[in-house]
Amino acid sequence: MDSTVHAPVEDPLFGAVEVELDHEGGTLRVIGGGLPTVEIRRSPDTEVETHVPIGTRDPDRLTLLVDGVEETLRPAKGFLSRRSYRVEVVSATRECRYVLVPNSDDTSRLLRDKRRLGVFTSTGDGKVLVEWESGAASSAEPYDAAVGYALAAAFGTGADPMWHMALDAVLDLWP
Repeated sequence: MDSTVHAPVEDPLFGAVEVELDHEGGTLRVIGGGLPTVEIRRSPDTEVETHVPIGTRDPDRLTLLVDGVEETLRPAKGFLSRRSYRVEVVSATRECRYVLVPNSDDTSRLLRDKRRLGVFTSTGDGKVLVEWESGAASSAEPYDAAVGYALAAAFGTGADPMWHMALDAVLDLWP
């Protein structure tokens, strides 16, 4: 039985985009909309974390390919602060750095070299929504969009504020 979730979306800038997420198999693929194909693969012998759509945040267990070219993928561990849930991509092809970092409970913003491109929402089920920056501030290109969709789908978006996570940690210790 195929465990892959196919999540089509109509991107406001790039048209029809398809996100294919197989949590069980540890693969994610973004195709369509004139975007380069992006794949994220989890190593087969990885212990799977069920709360992470791709199954792990360990950078040594993940591979990112954009149109077949491997790029550097660095997900942070994710613990108390929202920033600890960031995911970075260092692109040798584009000579830039992408960061997807939570900015609310549900959403994460995509930055390219510190320039905000858009805000992504994904609950971890492969479905991704994006709101691109408008006007001259926006300069989202197909490569940016493909990377953003892949990161949002593979790692989910949003995170609780630090005070909320700290309170939960304390309450978990309470008898």
